[in-house]
Amino acid sequence: MGASLEELAAAIGVQGAKVKELKTAKADAGAIKEAVDALLALKKELTALDPSHALAIVDKKAKKKGGGDAPKGGGGGAQKPSKKELRMAERAKKAEAGAAAPKADASASADVFGEVPTIMSTELSNKVWTPVSAVTYEAVGTTVLVRARLHTVRAKGNLAFLVLRQGCFTVQAVAAAGGDAGVPKAMIAFVGKIPSESIVDVEAVVAAADVASCSQSDVELAVKSVFVVSKSLPDLPFQIVDASRNENEPKDGEVVVGLDTRLNHRVIDLRTPANQAIMRVRAAVPLLFASYLDANGFVGTNSPKLLAGASEGGSSVFKLDYFGRDCCLAQSPQLYKQMLSACADFERIYEIGPVFRAEDSNTRRHLCEFTGLDFEMAIYEHYYEILHVFSELFAHIFSSLESKFAKELGIISQVYPFEPFKFLPKALRISFAEGIELLRAAGVTEEMQGSFDDLSTENEKTLGDIVKAKYGTDFFIMDKYPLSIRPFYTMPDPETYGKVPPAQQLSNSFDMFMRGQEIVSGAQRVHDHALLMERVNFCHSGGGHGGPAPEDIKGYTDAFKYGAFPHGGGGVGLERVVMLYLGLTNIRKVSCFPRDPTRLTP
Repeated sequence: MGASLEELAAAIGVQGAKVKELKTAKADAGAIKEAVDALLALKKELTALDPSHALAIVDKKAKKKGGGDAPKGGGGGAQKPSKKELRMAERAKKAEAGAAAPKADASASADVFGEVPTIMSTELSNKVWTPVSAVTYEAVGTTVLVRARLHTVRAKGNLAFLVLRQGCFTVQAVAAAGGDAGVPKAMIAFVGKIPSESIVDVEAVVAAADVASCSQSDVELAVKSVFVVSKSLPDLPFQIVDASRNENEPKDGEVVVGLDTRLNHRVIDLRTPANQAIMRVRAAVPLLFASYLDANGFVGTNSPKLLAGASEGGSSVFKLDYFGRDCCLAQSPQLYKQMLSACADFERIYEIGPVFRAEDSNTRRHLCEFTGLDFEMAIYEHYYEILHVFSELFAHIFSSLESKFAKELGIISQVYPFEPFKFLPKALRISFAEGIELLRAAGVTEEMQGSFDDLSTENEKTLGDIVKAKYGTDFFIMDKYPLSIRPFYTMPDPETYGKVPPAQQLSNSFDMFMRGQEIVSGAQRVHDHALLMERVNFCHSGGGHGGPAPEDIKGYTDAFKYGAFPHGGGGVGLERVVMLYLGLTNIRKVSCFPRDPTRLTP
């Protein structure tokens, strides 16, 4: 269905104003011609609907043939009434109906712009609201009602240009005063004084346009009314426009908003289109994680976050009082997910929940509170069954982000440019020893990286670069880690356990890497009670990775006395996955309200 007369008239008003602006600015002749052609096309469409409309194209030849305008009271046949006569007839019609004479625009203005009373849920209307993201070329000619933030506004003369922002999406709106299709002149002055970031309701006709600076680049809104719902203070901690620029390429004179300033005013910072897109990508990852595992027989669970002892041993826990008893926040759901999977017969379980680490690590990749994505599963023959699930799980996550969030990824890259994430359909797998060999070939000596020591952050990144260059992937798995650097519940490697010195023994464990940084730590777990107690006692006494006292985890170890499935799994840090997928430089950028050793507010 085509546009109505009212919608066409509004679009003609906007296009006419654009032609005038181009001519005044002495724009390129081609641009002026294109704008004039668009105006004529709109007028032809309106003329086809109503040849007698005030904005219709007049057939000058027919008018001349008919003798021109006939004098009042004279003959000359049928002719098109002048604009003045049409306006007079309309006014007479309104007067007969009891309407006030439109001598001034005050009454009309009250209907099309102003500030609405505080919305306190006093009524429920049948208004239909259109998201900015739905204002697309397919909607051209229709009237929409949009509620959004006023991103920017520029008013001059009879024109006001507004950019409306909702979430990741922006659209330009144009208010044009003057002419039968224009808005009241007073609206232009009103709109020009609305502070940026205010929330406004705009009713408008969707018109075709070319606006490269907005996400909705092939349309704009021909404004019919503007009402302020909630007015912002005029002085913001920083301007959204400044926080929405490419952070790597600031131009001379441009303001660069620092990360601390952003985080101190995080609510404002999160309004930027790039941050809106980052949080939408972040929200998708747990859903993709859960959907894949749900489809493969896993059961969602939740473990307690208040514990009588440390999750896995060590001092990096947040301690608190629990009704007069010592308590701490969980470092991990590890022990409970093992109990659920192997001992309580759920076999395949997963959990999405908060993780707390009291580590004084002021780095770009650590947080004191983050979201953990964990799963644990029974295995039947080999812990590579776990690696197979992980490989397919991440392929599902990466490919889904690539296909379903292309628009968000494009918005993010405009502010935080990054190379697209590369991955193989089946994850590359190398052993820890092979990883060390690759480092040795690149010049990393034994002094720089011990053959049985955990990788340093620098060597992780070096190995990631080597793997990317050699295999063309940003994601890979490395397994068979030294047993001495893994937790007490890790299953020893049968080829080396008890056969070589403890420092050289390996384990059935693995890590996974994105862009040269670890994002998953996992392993086959010890399910045999006797072996489990052997490992607990050895680690607690100072061997290996260290560990809790046997009496502190008795509830956990006793669960394995009654038979347990062979099992294993791993844990994923959500924020780190998103940070690395998007190639961001700081993990705080993917946390709504990050918690680190120095930040507890907002």
